[in-house]
Amino acid sequence: MIVSIIANIKKFLKEGVLMERKEEIILATLELASEYGLKSISMAQIAEKIGIKAPSLYNHFKSKDEIVKAMYSFLREKAQQNHSSGFADPEEFSSKGLEQILSESLTAYLGMITDQNMMRFFRVLYSERSINPLAAEIMLEETEHMIRSTRNLFYALAVHGKMKNRGIDTAAMTFALTVHSLIDYRMDMITAGKTARFGDGETPYTKELTAFIQWFSEQNGGDIHEQKAH
Repeated sequence: MIVSIIANIKKFLKEGVLMERKEEIILATLELASEYGLKSISMAQIAEKIGIKAPSLYNHFKSKDEIVKAMYSFLREKAQQNHSSGFADPEEFSSKGLEQILSESLTAYLGMITDQNMMRFFRVLYSERSINPLAAEIMLEETEHMIRSTRNLFYALAVHGKMKNRGIDTAAMTFALTVHSLIDYRMDMITAGKTARFGDGETPYTKELTAFIQWFSEQNGGDIHEQKAH
């Protein structure tokens, strides 16, 4: 039994070391990509950055694309750990109006994507998605994730009478894609040097996002929303 325990401890320690090395590789790749762009860096450069030989790097990742995919999953998970889940709990709907629910849900999502490392990663993707299929694929995955989550939230909101029970799929698509377009707009402003941070003031919100949520809530509020408005 002692032998088995020792073996398990060794396995755990080995896995921990491997994860630390993978994290080191991911963050080194992010740093290089932020400076030179994804397409311009090589596995040899990444290996040199962390002080190992290129063949050793292939023990952890088979290709640069595999590193980038792992980077997306890793950074997204880390950012989510620092923020609550992106969309509201249906059990909390009863005392809140549509605008408040959407604002709170989006606040958590904006907190995740504006995490320092996620911002660096997304800025790289935004700059390369028109020429790099992998960058476009990751951005597409993020957008589709947002659409699915929004659709699920909106169906729950309709059941609770918080928004109109019609055209929910279209409403979810409209909301998610408009939010992503406004995020794109802000990212472009940051890249162009028009602003230094994502949100206005002390919040992660821009005035455009705030105005859109208010308008969307007025247009799509259900019976409960309309009763509170009168």
